[in-house]
This record gives sequence, structure tokens and C-alpha cells, in this order.
Amino acid sequence: MTARALMIQGTGSDVGKSLIVAGLCRVFARRGLRVMPFKPQNMSNNAAVTADGGEIGRAQALQARAARVATSVHMNPVLLKPQSEIGSQIVVQGQVHGTAKARDYQALKPKLLEAVLESFERVKRDADLVLVEGAGSAAEVNLRAYDIANMGFARAANVPVVLLGDIDRGGVIAQIVGTRAVIDDDDAAMIKGFMVNRFRGDASLFEEGMTIIAQKSGWPSFGLIPHFRDAFRLPAEDVVALDRRKAARDAPVTIAVLQLPRISNFDDFDPLKQEPGIDLDFVRPGHVNPLRARDGGVLVRTGQTEGSVDLCRLAGLRPAAAIIEIVKPDGEMARVPDLEVICREHGLRMCSVEQVIHWRLQREAMVQRLDPRDGEPIQTPEGEFRMFAWRTAVDALPHLALTMGDVGRLGSDGSVRMESRPTLVRMHRRDIFSDVFGMRRGTGGVGQDEVRAALRTIAAEGRGALVYLRSEGSGFDLPGRLQRIQRSGASDVNAPDLTRPDGIGAKAHPMDLREFGVGGQILHDLGLTKLRLLTNHPKATMPGLHGFGLEIVEQVPMR
Repeated sequence: MTARALMIQGTGSDVGKSLIVAGLCRVFARRGLRVMPFKPQNMSNNAAVTADGGEIGRAQALQARAARVATSVHMNPVLLKPQSEIGSQIVVQGQVHGTAKARDYQALKPKLLEAVLESFERVKRDADLVLVEGAGSAAEVNLRAYDIANMGFARAANVPVVLLGDIDRGGVIAQIVGTRAVIDDDDAAMIKGFMVNRFRGDASLFEEGMTIIAQKSGWPSFGLIPHFRDAFRLPAEDVVALDRRKAARDAPVTIAVLQLPRISNFDDFDPLKQEPGIDLDFVRPGHVNPLRARDGGVLVRTGQTEGSVDLCRLAGLRPAAAIIEIVKPDGEMARVPDLEVICREHGLRMCSVEQVIHWRLQREAMVQRLDPRDGEPIQTPEGEFRMFAWRTAVDALPHLALTMGDVGRLGSDGSVRMESRPTLVRMHRRDIFSDVFGMRRGTGGVGQDEVRAALRTIAAEGRGALVYLRSEGSGFDLPGRLQRIQRSGASDVNAPDLTRPDGIGAKAHPMDLREFGVGGQILHDLGLTKLRLLTNHPKATMPGLHGFGLEIVEQVPMR
């Protein structure tokens, strides 16, 4: 089979060569031709395993897929995988050949050209058409003497060239005309025309520009290629393309990937881009990842974001802040003792999220106790309790508490009496499936059982409180909850854990962050300070509780 060949070279890196070659592969494959992609030399850590057991650049794997052919190491005979600023691993015809510094690699190129031409002939044997992609810029005349990636290959293999410029970068006239100005006449003769990529808007506005390029370069125009906005969905050839990707900033979940200088096979993260509600963002040092504080601030979520924004608001400033991590000379994150030293040295003030919580609790409340404020006696199978209710600004349904003894009672002046005695407390999240229908999950019990067991324990002691959080009525994810039923194996699945605002157990679904703040304020409004927490899953104490004036002094097993 005698194949014809065409090479696409660019005025620079990331001008769209890989995508154009892939697109042409698919076009000609649809027309019934057997098309093969080829790139003499590639520099990328984003590699793909070939059908014959080697590795090639990811872009050539994509092009092979577009051409509907199996991948081969001969489609990219020389692959350079950067390992440092000046050195790379060299892969020749799919196998590691060694490593070399950039300067030493130039001396290897004449030997590598033999392998390149051998692979090119192999690819041609099975093709009607070979579409060749250049590397970097055709105008790198300082490297021309030993070039195997662009004009050096084109001349050696006698392959005509089309030059591709990128108008999205700006200065595309200078890109193409400048290339003609610096390359020699013999190389220029290999270029049969030019194309301009990534044009947005009315193409007629650049007709004069295309004419100027043709006149000054001496090459005919092969067309203006419109911007393909979905190109970002395709695997990127190298890390250069990652710098052009912007986060959407409107997805509820952002997944940040550290963009290390020589990150490898980063396209493994591409499936995450297809997931609805996920924003995939590659971050580098100095990268700013926007965070949104929750409504209600630290009284809803005891986080650094809310604390910073609340602090600005309390100071009468714009409610926005830059959050950073301070590191020590050894690279470890600075902790409170280290920060105190920094503050003393530089005359800075320091406060904690707990202090912001404490300040706000002294002056405002997100929960409001409903009438009758002194509670209402109710009879239960476990005995007589008093029921209290609270309204919040962030929940549709009121939250409830059943207490025994003097917990929550008002003093003669109508204020809540603060109690220093350790008090039995059970926190329970409303769950319609378990509480109402008695649904059992895994090896665990049901909500009805957990509530009654807690009330029995409190009644036996004669004093305590069960707080019943009812956030389920405010936008609760019922479809998601149905999916989690079959996965849950925890026995204490209904119990929000005040020691962890991010969840209630390894297998249970996470506690809503607002419940942490609401639950903390309710306990504070009941006059409690020291808690004996009724739970089946003891965990470490959460420092954020101290901001509400609460301390877990004991974790009592449920009976």
C-alpha cells in the first residue's frame, strides 16, 4: 500500500495541532480511507499504553481512536517524558531508551532520526493516508540543525506541510509571517499553505488579515477554523493545556488536583469532568480557590471560611477574606503555638473560630425558643418529660427537645439557668424511614428503638435531654437517602455526632453542617455546659464545641 502523507506544524505549542490532526483522522476515516496518525517526537508525561505493549503520547492515542485504528508504538517513535527542568526520560518505539539532559539530547537526535523514519515507513505500509503532527514551533531555528520533530523530519521524509496559527493567543499575523521570516527558503518550500485556528465571531472580519498573511508569507490560505468550545473535554496532550482551563465556579462540589510541575497522566481525572455537579480544577502554588461561606456563619458551620467572613462582617468590613496556610521553615503547617510566636514578633492579633462563636452567641442567636418557653409536660411510655421547641432561620421545621429534671427550665427572672453539672444528652436526627416506618438498616436498629432507649436511660437517671433535629423537612435529599439505605451498616445511624461536624460515622450519611451549629445552640439554650453524650460510636472531642460553651466530659453507651 502506497500511502500519501501530510504534516501539520504549528507556530507554537498548544495551537491546536493535536485536535486538528484528530479531526482530519475522523473525516478521512469516514470517507473510507485507512488513516494513520504519526508524530515523530513528542514531549509529554501524559502517555497511553499501546496495543503492542509500549507507550505513546496521549494525543496520538486519541488520534488513533479518531482514525478507528489500533494504537502502535510506531505512531510516536520518540517520546520525551520530562523528569526535571533540564532532563527527560527517552522512550524510543515504546521502550525506555534512557535519560538525557536537554543539551545531551541534541547530540542523540541524528541516531533517533533513523528510528523515526523506520517507524514512519511501518505506519505507511498499512495506510492510505498518514497525518503527521509536528511538535512545538516550526520557527525554532536555533534547534533546526538536528531537528527530527518539524522541518527536519518533513525534509527527510519528503512530507508536505500545512502551518497552523492560533488567533486566540493574539498576534496570529506575526506568528505566521514571523515563521516565514526566520526559516530558510528550502524549509519554507515544504509549507504548502497555512490555517488559522480558534476563531470566534464573524469570520468576514478577518478576511483582510488572511490576505495580509498570504501576501507577506507567500503561502496560500487553507482556511479559518472556528473555535471548538468542547475541545476541553478531550484529553490534553501536556500540562500547557491545563493552564487554559478555568473552573466553572458554579458547581456544588469542586475537586482540586495539585498541578505538579511534571504531573503524569492527568487525563485519568477526565471522567470527573463529565460528572454533573462537579467542578474539576487543577491548582498550582498561588492558585486562588473561591470558597463560599454558609448563611448563618459560624453559628451554622464552625469553619475557617465562616469564621473569617464573620470576623470581617463584625468589623464593619466587606464580608470577604483570603484564607491561607502558614508553614514553618521545615514545610510543616504552623500550629497555634507557632502562630502565637509569629504574632508576637510582628505585633499581630490572633483569634479563633471558637472566639467568634462565643462573641456572636453573646449578642445574637440563630435559634429562638417557642412558647411555652418553660416547656410542656408530655407523657411517654418511658415516663413524663417536658417538650421544648425552637425555630431557626435556616430550617423549615422546628427542632424539639424532651427533657427530664430541671434541664431547660427558666429561672424566676425568665432566663435560662446555666448548669455546670454533667448532663445526659442524646442528639437524634429526624428520619422518616426509621422513625415512622420502623425501617431497619444493616445490622443496626431503627429510630424508634434509639429514641426509646435514650428516653429510658434518661428516665433511669432522672435527668437529661433528647434533642430531636428536624432538618429533613428542609430540602432533604430523599432520592439520595433511598440510595444510602442499602449501603448503611451502622447501628447508630440516626445519631448526629456533635464531635464531628462532617459526619456521624464511617457508614452513616453525613450530618448536615447546619445541624452542628443548631444543635450546639439548642444545648446552650437548655443551659447545658458539660455533656455526657449518649452514643453507640465514641469519638474524639470536637474543639468547635467549646465555642458554644459546651464540653463532652463522657460518652455513655446506649442501652
